[in-house]
Amino acid sequence: MFQTFLIKYGEIAIKGKNRHLFEDALVSQICHALKRAEGEFHVYKEQGRIYIDCAPGYDYDETVEALQKVFGIVGICPVMKCADEGIDKLGDDVVEFLNQIYERHDQSFKVFTRRPKKSFPLDSMEVNAELGGRILDAFPDMRVDVHEPQLQLYVELRDEIFIYSKVIPGPGGMPVGTNGRAMLLLSGGIDSPVAGYMISKRGVSLDAVYFHAPPYTSERAKQKVIDLAKIISAYTGPIRLHVVNFTDIQLYIYDKCPHDELTIIMRRYMMRIAEYFAGETHAQALVTGESLGQVASQTMQSLAATNEVCTIPVFRPLIGFDKQEIVDIAQKIDTFETSILPFEDCCTIFVAKHPVTKPNVNVIKCSEKKLDEKIDELMRVALETTEVIRIE
Repeated sequence: MFQTFLIKYGEIAIKGKNRHLFEDALVSQICHALKRAEGEFHVYKEQGRIYIDCAPGYDYDETVEALQKVFGIVGICPVMKCADEGIDKLGDDVVEFLNQIYERHDQSFKVFTRRPKKSFPLDSMEVNAELGGRILDAFPDMRVDVHEPQLQLYVELRDEIFIYSKVIPGPGGMPVGTNGRAMLLLSGGIDSPVAGYMISKRGVSLDAVYFHAPPYTSERAKQKVIDLAKIISAYTGPIRLHVVNFTDIQLYIYDKCPHDELTIIMRRYMMRIAEYFAGETHAQALVTGESLGQVASQTMQSLAATNEVCTIPVFRPLIGFDKQEIVDIAQKIDTFETSILPFEDCCTIFVAKHPVTKPNVNVIKCSEKKLDEKIDELMRVALETTEVIRIE
């Protein structure tokens, strides 16, 4: 029955003179997302609303699923669209709508009318009363409840009239691409995919870097990260995944530096490499999945030590989340089951038994001087041999 969707957005509505730019970005993201659904679609904006007209034969479930991954959408409304032919015809259309959509006609209900078309002869309250009366005449077992109705019927009076009763939640946030680009340090764990999702929800486009350490990490560990990137790309759009061979750098750090400082020094070199690729892709920030105090490398002092090598901002969307909150989001976005597959990444292979929790930056820098002989060459080789995989 539904050949049209009305798309509701949230924050975009308060963007003032720039609002049209955010609306255009949302339309673009919707068009991109609908490529995953079967059918032909026409997406357009009109009078502060975004609409999707669907050609006959489209897949309703696939369409809704695709739209629920578009940041910026707060509500997806399957609507019946009809011509403005007066209040009597509108009453008939409302009764037909309820007949087609609902098998039961004994619920409590409320009619809510919006009237952007001021030439319509009745105001919103009058339309509510007229349509409520028609519904009660057609379905005597239904009853009005303006406080806690079981069914809320929405009517929008525009150049055409839109009738709907269901608002499917969208993910909210801002359209991807409206707040710049960032480079995500993506591992095979639970946290970093969620961090990528969270930062993209604020309108940030993503690329990613993954640190691979063969033979200590397997090809299945690499494939796990690729699979995670594919899952979050449904929300974030295409991702360029940079796969860095980090083995020689890790072994050199392991050989030359104090073992309690391994994690901090290793992460400092990861940040340097990630920032290099951020410059290559015109990203304005790095993104990590760190949460304050979760592990030894995520204390306040440890985060400061890794930040010290960066010249661009480092965003940590999960910084105040506890583990269960992160797991809940991972389950919601379908990354959790992939993240817990037993294929370890380089961060878990080279972990000291007793890592330093309050590193001193000056002490860390002194330890890094022990790497001067070969580290620049190892970094050059790692950068030059990086594999770039485009994730759609």
